[in-house]
Amino acid sequence: MIVLDITIVNIALPSAQRELGISDADRQWVITAYTLAFGGLLLLGGRLGDLFGRKRVFTVGLLGFALASALGGAAVDPAMLFGARALQGAFGALLAPSALGLLSTTFSDPRERSTAFGIFGAIAGGGSAIGFIAGGLLTEYLDWRWCLFVNVPIAAVTAFAAFSVLNRDHVEKSRRTRLDLPGALLGCGGLLAVVYGTSEAVNRGWGDALVVGSLLLGAALLAVFVLVERRTANPLLPLHIVADRNRGGGALSVGLAMVGMFGLFLFLTYYLQAIKHFSPVVSGLSFLPMTVAIVLSSTGFAARMMTRVPTRYLVGPGLLLAAGGMAWLTQMRVGSPWAGMVLPAELLIGLGMGLVFMPAMSLATLGVAPNEAGAAAATLNSAQQVGGSVGTALLNTVAASATASFLATRIASDPAVRAQGAVHGYVVATWVAMGVLLLAALIAVLMIDHRPAPAEATAVPVGEAAEAPSAARAAQVSAVRAADGRPSPRAVARADVRANVRAAAEAPAETGRERPPAD
Repeated sequence: MIVLDITIVNIALPSAQRELGISDADRQWVITAYTLAFGGLLLLGGRLGDLFGRKRVFTVGLLGFALASALGGAAVDPAMLFGARALQGAFGALLAPSALGLLSTTFSDPRERSTAFGIFGAIAGGGSAIGFIAGGLLTEYLDWRWCLFVNVPIAAVTAFAAFSVLNRDHVEKSRRTRLDLPGALLGCGGLLAVVYGTSEAVNRGWGDALVVGSLLLGAALLAVFVLVERRTANPLLPLHIVADRNRGGGALSVGLAMVGMFGLFLFLTYYLQAIKHFSPVVSGLSFLPMTVAIVLSSTGFAARMMTRVPTRYLVGPGLLLAAGGMAWLTQMRVGSPWAGMVLPAELLIGLGMGLVFMPAMSLATLGVAPNEAGAAAATLNSAQQVGGSVGTALLNTVAASATASFLATRIASDPAVRAQGAVHGYVVATWVAMGVLLLAALIAVLMIDHRPAPAEATAVPVGEAAEAPSAARAAQVSAVRAADGRPSPRAVARADVRANVRAAAEAPAETGRERPPAD
């Protein structure tokens, strides 16, 4: 529902613009209001789940998302629609990290965990394409408002299921740590500034003073955020989460992958509707093969191989497959057939991304203590959101510049020449997207060194904090494995000492008092 909502409104936007009288200059806020609130509040949303219980925050997020969707569907003017979209993004920032954190703490068995994350990764990867399909069907056969109303029954049913099925993980008031308000202001403000700057670059250009100023302000706020978090007892984002090479490598890989994915959706949508003259429904359905490929790759292959091969052997080749799909699209022409040009590229990209999303999402919360699972999940979601925003702005700017250069030396009034110029811009941007995916593959291979182990460390379930030393030891042993896959005795001994010292040092700081005995 969260990922779908980023794209489903794209299809409905022209109809909503006509009915509500939204100007061309303001129509971007239907998208930007959502991405700003979602991307900027993710870190805070993840931490609230850690402090107040992920089940509670997840349920509140669902109900709030349903209410915001209903307000947007009933909008009578542009301001009401913009405000509802911002509310959707804010409640989405509660939902996304809580969902991933719940998944991590619910499935601790490595085999069950791989299957669960395979399904989760397939849904997250295919959500954007499903949004185009649903948006086309709802807009063409019902009304654009149903692109928002459709969330209400989904969220209501899911909230009831969450209340009934999920285990209670409520954190008692006496055990809660204080919320890091300075960190929340700095971190959320920095992300808001970065996402706003990249969103405005679509229309203003990267050299615009507002865009440059927003990006510099965001970078400055995030730099101060890091300094503050290093000195805070209960930080919004514990820095050791992102300092871990596996989690950091996974987040970077996914963020860069989203640069290419969002660019692909943007250009293929315009190519199919403006150049090939597909209807919204047919255009949406044309993304279905990629969605199917992501699902099959995630659940049929990646989930089974996750506990058998090193993670880099899934993420790296997956990104290379996706880059191969982008390379195929660089041969796109005005008269290229969908079956011969777009379909093979979609299949390659879908199979590749299915190998990327699930292992990276699993790495995001692997070995993280339960009171930090939300912050770890928010880190990956922030990488996805910032990557998508940067990708949309960057590739759209590249395509527009390439098209303008192409038309400058030709007869721009000729419709055929304009179509050739548009496709030329798409192709140039696709080359850039391919380069970004190759960079992501290199980062994944160099940074991610996680290897599956029989006693692989997982997020410790709530109420089993006494097992933290053994989990920490397993994580340390996994990190110091020798080249033949077996840990050396000396490495194990060193890992044991570090794990026990770290567990003893961190235990009192998490609650501010002695731990109660396990049930």
